[in-house]
Amino acid sequence: MATIRLGDIAPDFTTDTTQGKISFHEWLGDSWGVLFSHPSDFTPVCTTELGTVANYFPEFQKRNTKVIALSVDGVESHLKWIKDIEETQNVTLQYPIIADESKEVANLYDMIHPNADNTLTVRSVFIIGADKKVKLILTYPASTGRNFDELLRVIDSLQLTADYSVATPANWKDGDDVVISTAIKDEDIPAKFPKGFNRIKYYLRMTPQPNK
Repeated sequence: MATIRLGDIAPDFTTDTTQGKISFHEWLGDSWGVLFSHPSDFTPVCTTELGTVANYFPEFQKRNTKVIALSVDGVESHLKWIKDIEETQNVTLQYPIIADESKEVANLYDMIHPNADNTLTVRSVFIIGADKKVKLILTYPASTGRNFDELLRVIDSLQLTADYSVATPANWKDGDDVVISTAIKDEDIPAKFPKGFNRIKYYLRMTPQPNK
């Protein structure tokens, strides 16, 4: 069973999906990625989640982010389930679902937690950067649906902080002020952040979001 930590290269794999066979790293290309798992097909919370991601699909595209789901059922089952998802959630599913009957990918990403369930995957989420490194790991219990607004918020933060010497404070949303890295000296701030800054403490300096 793999242990994946932030900053690790996301394990590569080749697998069948509802959109044909893929090699994960090749499929990602230069995009960011969200890999999220589901306990099984034809389950109520999962149905709402996959429908929500279909509704949010354009938002992921804006962020150069591909999404891919996983369940430990087969392609034929997935395709039948997609019909239910599209009917009940009033969507068209644009992204693939991995068929992981062998649980190879689930084990590769440590998605099966025996104390929760010996056979079904927990609700895992991995955000993967364009460099193929794992940027975020979240694990939800089977009973709790995910907040995809939060995942979009995290992607905004990760992509912003990858390009600028900033961090995002608690409850930050795209467009809010950001924290200047403590590695930047006060005297160097004007050149890097021409919009100005507020020095609250020597270690807490805020500036308008630099890419807005």
